Parts: sequence; C-alpha cells; structure tokens
Amino acid sequence: MKKAEVVIIPSPGVGHLVSTLEFAKLLINRDNRLRITVLVIKFPHTTETDVYTKSLPISDSLNVINLPDCSLPPTSKPGPAMAFTLLEAQKQNVKKVVSNLTTGEQHGHLAAFVVDMFCTTMIDIAKEFSVPAFVFFTSGVAFLGLCLYIHNMFERDNVDSTHFLQRTELAIPSFANLVPTKSLPGAVLRKEFESYFMTYAKGLKNADGIIVNSFEELESHAVHSFSSHPDLVGLPIYPVGPILNLEPKTKGTVESADIINWLDDQPPSSVVFICFGSKGSFDEDQVKEIALAVENSGARFVWSLRKPPPKGTMAPPSDHPLSELVSVLPEGFLDRTADIGRVIGWAPQAQILGHPTTGGFVSHCGWNSTLESIYFGVPVATWPLSADQQTNAFELVTELKTAVEIALDYRVDLSGAPNYLLTSDKIERGIRNVLEKDGEVRKKVNEMSEKCRKTLLEGGSSYNYLGHLIDNIINQVSN
Repeated sequence: MKKAEVVIIPSPGVGHLVSTLEFAKLLINRDNRLRITVLVIKFPHTTETDVYTKSLPISDSLNVINLPDCSLPPTSKPGPAMAFTLLEAQKQNVKKVVSNLTTGEQHGHLAAFVVDMFCTTMIDIAKEFSVPAFVFFTSGVAFLGLCLYIHNMFERDNVDSTHFLQRTELAIPSFANLVPTKSLPGAVLRKEFESYFMTYAKGLKNADGIIVNSFEELESHAVHSFSSHPDLVGLPIYPVGPILNLEPKTKGTVESADIINWLDDQPPSSVVFICFGSKGSFDEDQVKEIALAVENSGARFVWSLRKPPPKGTMAPPSDHPLSELVSVLPEGFLDRTADIGRVIGWAPQAQILGHPTTGGFVSHCGWNSTLESIYFGVPVATWPLSADQQTNAFELVTELKTAVEIALDYRVDLSGAPNYLLTSDKIERGIRNVLEKDGEVRKKVNEMSEKCRKTLLEGGSSYNYLGHLIDNIINQVSN
C-alpha cells in the first residue's frame, strides 16, 4: 500500500528547523502509513542547517531535500523582506520537487503540505496540487490568537499601529488578562512593519488548520478561546507539543563536558543559567550591568555570553576568544567569580536546564526555550529581546505564573540596538527571585513539568490532537 506523502517546508535558517524536524519524526513514529519529505531552504552562503539535517536517521519514511540556492538582489537587507523574497524565489523549486514526488511507483500519494508559520506563501502550491495545507506554528496558542485577533482589528475596525500606541492595554480573546501594549510584538507597533504583519497573519488564515508547538494543559484558556470566541472559531488548531530536541547540538565538546562536570559539584537547584538563544547578544555596557548583577547576587551561575555579529549582517552571534572576554567583562570579574560561576560561549542548553543543580533560567523567552524550561521544571526570569518574546514574557509571568520578571518591555530592533539599558539592580532582583527555593513560581513550574511529560503519552491531550491530525491527513488519500 502506498504511503500518504506529507511535504514539510521549514522557514530558512536554524531557528525553526529543529522543531520542524522533531515534528516530522513525531509523525512517522506515530503512524507508519505516513512518508515525510522535508524541503530545506537556506539563506545564501550559509551551512548552519547542515549539522541538523545530516544527523537525521536515514529512513524510507523520512526524506530531506536541500533546495538549490537562490540568488537574491544585491540590495537585499537582512530582515523579513529578504526572507519573503527568498521564499518567493524558491516556489518554482518546490513545485518541481513536489511534481517529482507524485510520479513513480516508489512515491506515496500526496496528502498534505505542512508549512512553517513564516512560509505561508507556499500554501498557494498546496492548492495547485489540490491538497490541504497546515501551518506549523512554533510559538504558543495565546500568541497565535493575538496575531489573528489583531489582524481582524486591522481589517475589520480599520485601525493601524498608531491605535495601539495610544492605548495602555488590550483585551485579546486568547489571554485571560488584559495585555499591555508594551508586550505586543514590534511588528504591530511599528508602521513600517504593518504590511508585513498583515501578509503574515492573512497567510495563517489561509491554512486548513494550524499545528501548534504547545499543549492544552499549559495554555488551556488560549486553546478554549479557539472554540468559543467568534473571532477565533472556524480555524482548527492542533496543539501537539511540546516538540523538543533534547539532544546536545554539539556532542562531546571539551567545554560542554567541563560545564556538566562543574554543575555536578554544585548543590541542587542553586545555579542560575543565563542564556539568550541563538541570536541573543549585548553591547559592552549591558554586559557590564549583567556582570555586576551576577556578582552582587552571589549566586552560582553559568552565563552564555555571545559576541554580537557585525552590524548589518544576518550572521548569528559568535563566541568571544578568551583574551577578548577579559576586556568585555569588568576588570577582575572572572577571578572574583571563579569559585561560583562559569562564563562560556555557546551553551548546551537542554543539558544545562536538565541538570538537577540548575535552579533558574534568565531567558529571552523564545518559545522553544520556554517549553524546555517547563519540561525540565526550571523557573524563568524574563528578559525578552524581539519577535514574540515580549508577549511570551507577559504570558509566563501573568497568565501561566511560571516566571518572574526582570523585564517585559525590553526589545532590540533589527540592527540589534536596545530600547534601554537594563540596570544591574533589576537583573540582580530577578536572579534572586528566580532562585527562591519554596516560591509559588517554582511550585507551578514543577506541576506543569509533570503535565508536560504526560501530554504526548497515550491518553494525553497532545497525543489525541496528533491522532486527529493524522486521521485528517490519511483521509485525504483514502477518500
């Protein structure tokens, strides 16, 4: 019997690729009637995705195809417009690959497309092949509801970004509490991003359903709003998370082993882990404020300190050479904190969060990091940088109560410039609060960690939603 062929298209770059590949594995491990083809789109002159795609097990059920590089206009600047141009340029390559998949005995019956939340332009191709298209949404359900509801406001009520700047808070159906406008994503607060946001949110609405990397037990209010609020009813959602890759990204490095060995010697839940994701970095003034806060708190720490990329590039942050690290940090900092902490470059995040001596996480509140912190039962101290992170930080502190606040409204623009300097006293307070042993936040995180681990097991809500999704896909080829 031919398998049901599902074409999955992650967005360019590493950010969303990891969870998308984990979702592909989740599908084929659940149902052997599925065959998955992942089409990988790369930014020009980058190889960062290769380490992930090459580590996948070779399988009859999972096929990864790297699409040919596309040249972009020399005037292309890093940012949303560049990614959109790249996706449009790749459409012909996608059509060609999918056409080849639908011919020949060895291939399955084309059943569905699953496209990343930033690749909704590819839904057009699914329609050409007369198959449903699902969006894989790598943020939470509450944030999804916010995007769709604000799109409705723009379209129906004829408001624009200036409307939000004149208000202090908004009622959003997917949030139980009023949402401060300072916690909205930059894309809806800045006039120059308005058309991009409208295109993005409209693309979500073109889908036949949205697969969300979250779970009902975590975001129960948000999930229920999709079946109860008139502005959200009608678009099926499938919260099938948490979809995580808990394997270390770079196995066996000397520095990773050194950090884990150091953690082994610390008391339980005593270490604060400071890390800001694959794109997080700060200028020297902000680095010095963090260092002052860490030292004054007296807490044990592991700090992933990254070097900002050159201005105007899409390069990710890099690691500081040791000689440079000494000049970036306050004089004598490394010597004075040698017994209680470690300053490192790239961090094996899941390994550190999963270690029993890690007791708190100063985080940018990217959704993947948020899910990892909940999975491992580590409370977060919020320090958002961009994208959905301000909204996530608000949700964690106010709705879910799994985090303490360092900042909710800190943000950096596309050039990496921050809206203000976060002072050491606020950072220190956040570090002390997140390490509280018997606080309500730690209790809440531990409760949610248990639910997080059960939801994908038989009988859990994510297990059931995944079953419904697979049934819908299989029905496409059996009808």
